[in-house]
Amino acid sequence: MTKMSWFNVTSITLGFAFLYLPMVILVIYSFNASQLVTVWAGFSTKWYAELLQNEAFLDAAWVTLQVAVMSSTIATLLGTMAAYVLVRSGRFWGRTLFSGMIYAPLVMPEVITGLSLLLLFIGIGLDRGVLTIVLAHTTFSMCYVSVVVSSRLMTFDQSLEEAALDLGCSSFDAFRLVTLPIIAPAVISGWLLAFTLSLDDLVIASFTAGPSATTLPIKIFSAVRLGVSPEINALSTIMIAIVAVGVISASLVSKRNSLRIQRDEQAAARAA
Repeated sequence: MTKMSWFNVTSITLGFAFLYLPMVILVIYSFNASQLVTVWAGFSTKWYAELLQNEAFLDAAWVTLQVAVMSSTIATLLGTMAAYVLVRSGRFWGRTLFSGMIYAPLVMPEVITGLSLLLLFIGIGLDRGVLTIVLAHTTFSMCYVSVVVSSRLMTFDQSLEEAALDLGCSSFDAFRLVTLPIIAPAVISGWLLAFTLSLDDLVIASFTAGPSATTLPIKIFSAVRLGVSPEINALSTIMIAIVAVGVISASLVSKRNSLRIQRDEQAAARAA
């Protein structure tokens, strides 16, 4: 086992401290009894109780959750289909344009994306609300799903599909019974990435949201402009906990699926 040098240990420590120390401080001060977020006045959970009675934050959280689930699900379906076409369809007319349109949101500034979608919704007369936010989030998160799934499809052993076809499966059955279970960890990872991006988005949502639908990042940003309150710390702590549980659960599920797929492939190789 290679021993890490002091430079590597110091670099890793500073890097993790830079990333996670602010979150730790935020979590600690969410239990602060004082109204002032920078003055510690003892341990208290009263801000969590007050947060549960704040209808504005609860409504924004519900809208955010709805948008995240719907947009990530649609983005996963479209992104997986796009990745399959790019990897498996070979060269076809318009492939360069197709791939460029899929990957463009990766490098497009969010302000440009949000403004263009706003002009589109105004042009077609679509009232801004939950639907427009879902469409906007699907547009920019689909490309991330496509990248994740494409990377898995490129390393996929196509002989497994061919064996299923030789055994009488149709193309759809081969994809459903062979390909999809194997690439499922990548699909789940893409869904979680799209879900997280939707939860975190502020810029695009601020362009496409309407008076009837305000997401949680917009609500938090509006509240912070008037001053940081302990309720915002409590809300942020809850969001951090939810994301952490989701990431850990997804990692455990993906690891278990990967081990199962590896065992199945080894068994198939021995049988062959």
